[in-house]
Amino acid sequence: MKRNALQQLIEWKNSEDRKPMVLKGARQVGKTWLMKEFGKSCYKHFVYFNFDEEDELKSVFKTNKDPKRIIELLSMISNEKIEPGNTLIVFDEIQECSEALNALKYFKEKANEYHVISAGSLLGTLLATPKSYPVGMVNLLDIYPLTFDEFLAAVNPALYGYYISIQKGQQIEEIFHNRLLDACNMYFIIGGMPECVASWIKHQDPAKVSQIQRELIEVYENDFSKHNGKVNSGRILMVFRSIVSQLAKPNEKFMYGAVREGARARDFEEAIEWLVSAGMLNRIYNVSKMEHPLCAFDKLEQFKLFLFDTGLLKHMAGIDNGAILLKTEYQFKGPLTENYVLQQLKGQFEVEPRYYSDRSSELDFVLQNGMEIVPVEAKGGEDKSAPSFKRYITLHQPEHAIRFSRRGYRTDGKITNIPLYLVGRTKELL
Repeated sequence: MKRNALQQLIEWKNSEDRKPMVLKGARQVGKTWLMKEFGKSCYKHFVYFNFDEEDELKSVFKTNKDPKRIIELLSMISNEKIEPGNTLIVFDEIQECSEALNALKYFKEKANEYHVISAGSLLGTLLATPKSYPVGMVNLLDIYPLTFDEFLAAVNPALYGYYISIQKGQQIEEIFHNRLLDACNMYFIIGGMPECVASWIKHQDPAKVSQIQRELIEVYENDFSKHNGKVNSGRILMVFRSIVSQLAKPNEKFMYGAVREGARARDFEEAIEWLVSAGMLNRIYNVSKMEHPLCAFDKLEQFKLFLFDTGLLKHMAGIDNGAILLKTEYQFKGPLTENYVLQQLKGQFEVEPRYYSDRSSELDFVLQNGMEIVPVEAKGGEDKSAPSFKRYITLHQPEHAIRFSRRGYRTDGKITNIPLYLVGRTKELL
């Protein structure tokens, strides 16, 4: 499968300032495949070590801190000569060996000519713990489920060819608009988990995809008790299972009382932090002002939580495939669309998206592009009514205002309507 992160890894390989690379992201998003594919396609050789499968590997790092000695021992174990610049050293499930994670700093300080890449489940939760990883001595790259464009490249290469040819301001022919919307509907159902996409390509069976989604959710819920550290696993599970009902509320704002009656922030703050750090949830804050810099106006007590994959959210919400494919109205259409939009926007802009809400108005998303603040409305259908959005535009006259919807790519006055299938290209279309 085409993964956009591969290009970022190639840039890392060629960078003069390269440090050992750490891939972060939820389980099963394709980190292992990506590291192996990168090793195969961009190096003469790669050597792969998995700390979860090969327990004795840990002894190499527990007894040695000299990277040159570690390289010697790894060469013997792998029966491969490890050459600087020509061999990629891959450490998988590195969270199982804290000494190996810590050794990355010695590679940076004493053997940076060797190219080292590592990944692991729940690394974000480890990285959030002081003294558990080499601060400033590694490069970090977040890996997410497949975005819509990656999904499209995998399931319909010909249509993807048209998709990447779309230029800013281009008129999109109706036949391609409809085909791309249909592909977008399929993405809402299948989502971006590599196993789900691979199953769909092979079998075209929605029941098999649904079964994989159910099993993935079980895997994640089991992880909460295995890898939670000092955080109460029952509370992590309660927050995770509350996401659908949280997003179904009229304003979607996270309410502690919706997790458990009478609950306070202090009861569940750590559980939320754990899920966000683990890459399972995407959090966006409400801002008190829509001004540059957005971060300065975060209301830290007011936020929304979205799931990291839209297909998994659709499964958790129990939405029937027919509701999406037949374009019918259903209660959860708005939240599912917003979850999709946020998933595609992740990583596009230097500053993470926010939202704006006060007593009289609400904007689905607020983007910061350089110094410009861009209001965003996300619509699940073709409906154009958005009083708060239009009122903001009238009052503030922003340079750009975006409506994501199922309508065509067009500009209406100050508002640019970007079809849902083009959310992943927002920055270049601005």
